[in-house]
Amino acid sequence: MENNQEMTKALAADSEEIRQNAAAVTNTKLFEGEYRFMKLVWEHEPVRSMELARLCLEKFGWKKSTCFTVLKKLALRGFVKNERATVTALIKEEEVQRQESQAVVEKSFSGSLPAFVTAFLSDRTLTRAEAEELRVMIEKAVEK
Repeated sequence: MENNQEMTKALAADSEEIRQNAAAVTNTKLFEGEYRFMKLVWEHEPVRSMELARLCLEKFGWKKSTCFTVLKKLALRGFVKNERATVTALIKEEEVQRQESQAVVEKSFSGSLPAFVTAFLSDRTLTRAEAEELRVMIEKAVEK
């Protein structure tokens, strides 16, 4: 009983810091393990923390303590919230993907989207449907 009370107090003490950090997330950089963890959250949210620990064991072989350590770190950085043992994402997967993609284009291709596309397509072909989908996306981006 005492351990549960201590855990509840610790989580309550972190709640305000977590709320403040959630509003300030501008860097959505996730390390590989964090990204895989977030994928589980996005796929299953809202998810009970014990169910998340079970999923982490099943998918990654993580112990419960590892899962909860990653959960707490991501909560402190504003990626997730864990209230009443229910975990939900505070940032959308699409936002993380968008910022990660922009970072790759900036770092590896000096910000040149055509250079990125050229490299990406250098050893593959597109189906007609994929080419049409890209054409529509490009036209929409030009209209903005």
